[in-house]
Amino acid sequence: MKTPSCTLLAEVRAFRQKYPDVRYVDLIALDIPGHFYGKRYPVEMLEKVAAGSPLKLPQNAVLLGVQGGLFKIGDYCFNDGDPDANRRLVPGTLKPVSWESQPLGQMLITSDGTDAPIEFEPREVLARVLQRLQNRGIHPVVAFELEFYLFDKKLANGLPQFPRDPLSDDTDDQPNLHIERLSRFSAVLDDMAQTARDQGIDSTVITAEIGPGQFEINFGHSDDALRAADWAALFCRSTRGVALKHGYRASFMAKPYLQFPGSGMHVHVSLYDGAGNNLLAAHQQQALRHAVAGCLQLLPHCMPIFAPNHNALRRLGGTVNAATRASWGFEDRDACVRIPESDPRNLRIEHRLASADANPYLVLAAILAGLEHGLETRQEPIAPLNDDRSSGTDFPVEMLDAVRAMQPHTVVRDTLGAEFVDVYCENKRQDHLAFQQEINAREYRWFL
Repeated sequence: MKTPSCTLLAEVRAFRQKYPDVRYVDLIALDIPGHFYGKRYPVEMLEKVAAGSPLKLPQNAVLLGVQGGLFKIGDYCFNDGDPDANRRLVPGTLKPVSWESQPLGQMLITSDGTDAPIEFEPREVLARVLQRLQNRGIHPVVAFELEFYLFDKKLANGLPQFPRDPLSDDTDDQPNLHIERLSRFSAVLDDMAQTARDQGIDSTVITAEIGPGQFEINFGHSDDALRAADWAALFCRSTRGVALKHGYRASFMAKPYLQFPGSGMHVHVSLYDGAGNNLLAAHQQQALRHAVAGCLQLLPHCMPIFAPNHNALRRLGGTVNAATRASWGFEDRDACVRIPESDPRNLRIEHRLASADANPYLVLAAILAGLEHGLETRQEPIAPLNDDRSSGTDFPVEMLDAVRAMQPHTVVRDTLGAEFVDVYCENKRQDHLAFQQEINAREYRWFL
């Protein structure tokens, strides 16, 4: 996985030649809650890193809570001396940042592929799963879809406001799927799509979704699953920046309005062997059934990954196309695991449960772990929704219940890593407890 320094050095020098006004580059990585952390490097120092100088950041930056604080997790953070850990530059990700007020660049960094990777870093967790699949001759092809909302830039008493239609100056407060919404908000949407492409992201279809100010972006299918997750992470960062530039807020919050649909992260996955044959189509799609069974078996034990916060769990309340039980079906958007209609070459699953603000590396790692488990155990799935509308198994919808279901589960610990599972579950538990440490206005209204 290591990239020769000459290749990285050539990338940095080509960037400097193409963007001579850029003086600084943000070196960024995703932490456990799905936020970027990192350092802003002078571009000449980046050239030294590309040439082989060490790149070190605190190991425990990965452990930050949703609000950026550190939690005591085992001996991490407060009893380990807060050590540094090596990171490496991710080749091909050095790109210009166009939404800031000054010329800037950004580049992904990671501990995976270093001599001592951080076991609980999200990208490293996914890299381990992919390496195990590769060792078995299994090669995933992946595509993400992300839903998000646009809001007015200004909040009203801390609450989001509907975005203003730039043509009429009225609020876009009507839920619809109309194509005209794409035209009315074309300036910001086109900039988002172009900025994504400038970041190397293969962004494709844009859809106006049901919620007011809600949209969806699709990405191309990639045979580099790590890069597919990189695209999802980087798109969230650039989209927020572009929205602010146009006078809006963009949010991937799972359930910003109780009365309107939430925002999801849909992940399409197909599996191929070394000769390019679709493994899911083998034996009259029997492997597909085994893969589905594995996904559904692990799903209730990976809920802290698919719904990583209190608000994300709200999304699972039975609104449009949001599953309330672990289920599957052919061409059925009410299912957690949907099988889109396709020819055998492109047969795939669409995993629809994760919220848009989930960590894409961990979501994909959990999905692949489920597929792998199903192919190994070769069990039959429950009935599809097409045959039985009541088919499905329950999954936890409260965070502490979800953590209790995930942490001791043997298969989850074996496939995602025991150290990661312990760290992640404690991070979610501490975030949940911190969320409870505030008395809101409703509590006073009900009980004062």
